[in-house]
Amino acid sequence: MSTSAALAPAILPRHIAIIMDGNNRYGKANDLGKGQGHVAGKDALDPIVEYCVDTGIEVLTVFAFSSENWQRPPSEVALLMQLLASTIHDQMPRMNEYRIRLRFIGDRSQLSHDLQVLMADAEEKTAAFEAMTMVIAISYGGQWDIAHAAKQLAQQVQAGTLNAEDIDTEMLGEYVQLADTPAVDMLIRTGGEYRLSNFLLWQSAYAELFFTPTLWPDFAAEELATMVTEFAQRQRRFGKTSEQIVIEQQQ
Repeated sequence: MSTSAALAPAILPRHIAIIMDGNNRYGKANDLGKGQGHVAGKDALDPIVEYCVDTGIEVLTVFAFSSENWQRPPSEVALLMQLLASTIHDQMPRMNEYRIRLRFIGDRSQLSHDLQVLMADAEEKTAAFEAMTMVIAISYGGQWDIAHAAKQLAQQVQAGTLNAEDIDTEMLGEYVQLADTPAVDMLIRTGGEYRLSNFLLWQSAYAELFFTPTLWPDFAAEELATMVTEFAQRQRRFGKTSEQIVIEQQQ
């Protein structure tokens, strides 16, 4: 058993989501070349993945490229696309070693054909792995996600296979991305900003939020472990009172 697993708290989040923010600021602060902060950020992912699988986290979802990021300068978008392809290539040996399933969420229609093929191939080759699921959000936005789910339900209503009156939150939740995984328990944003930036809005409805000034390339497994420990100490009520939660825990 690894050190991280041995020291893991009794209550673990099943699903951790991370907004990996601060790459550009890291690059500027360290006098790196243009775009090199993103390169440093790619390397920061490996120890986080290893910590999660060693500790027993079921799902890790990271925000690699948002639907809004398409508005960035074309040169930066091109670099990010190259890094995403490189990340997939680099992660495959780790996925095989640790038996991690690799998945992608987002609007793939805007991605290059080569990147789409690479993503599909990685998903196929790791589909049977069960140690953990790692999800990379590419060209993803929470509002797009909800609208896409609503569109699928609307098409069924239009086709006459579904009554509009039967649509409720539970049914809509079956059509958003990651509907087959646990809801997000912990949502972490690095880089010192305090917003969700359109990330997993539906899936994070009751997530515990963690914000850190640490820029993503400096974010280490030790800091994540501290957050996981704090998560275990928080009382999650889901609309109930503290007294109700205490009674349920005693039963």
